[in-house]
Amino acid sequence: MKKFAVLALILGLVAVMAVPSFAWDAAKQKSLGQDKNKMTWYILDYGKDANGVPFAVSRKYYTNTTIKNDTIELLMSKFGLSPEKAGSLYFTEYGYEYSADGKQFAQTYVRHYDMLGNEIHGTVYDDSTEDTKKSWIALSAVAGSTPYKAASYALGKPVSAPKAAAAPAKKAATKKASTTVPAKRVVRAKKAN
Repeated sequence: MKKFAVLALILGLVAVMAVPSFAWDAAKQKSLGQDKNKMTWYILDYGKDANGVPFAVSRKYYTNTTIKNDTIELLMSKFGLSPEKAGSLYFTEYGYEYSADGKQFAQTYVRHYDMLGNEIHGTVYDDSTEDTKKSWIALSAVAGSTPYKAASYALGKPVSAPKAAAAPAKKAATKKASTTVPAKRVVRAKKAN
């Protein structure tokens, strides 16, 4: 039984290492941490493609079960995936294309994968049909988002963020009265002999 478990572990590691969706240049990978929905994001690749168009690829891991379940429901209802196939969802990758001036971006694809890196569903936006037409969005409208953060890497320069409102001044901390109650001294009565 122990030999079988070791063999299964080795085969699993070989399968994971052989999957192309995991084969990204480690030097380019950037962790973006978690977003407001507690989803973990990474930038996997960025730069300019063969035509000189700035691009970036990001990956989202489903570390929030509520959003994962909503995505599974969407995959079943909109794309007709079986509960078993949709339920194997582990991460999603997004492709972004940027305008040369760095002011706009369009999503070029979205692909959903299982834990082994097998694609369970994907959509490529290539303007071939009305349903797959690229939608260009101003980066300033999505400040702080993953496409916004990835733009600085894709364009090779920082993208200026809109100025945030000044933080309100902190009030001086007032000393709170101690809420600790001193321990009571327990006096035992002497036993009468």
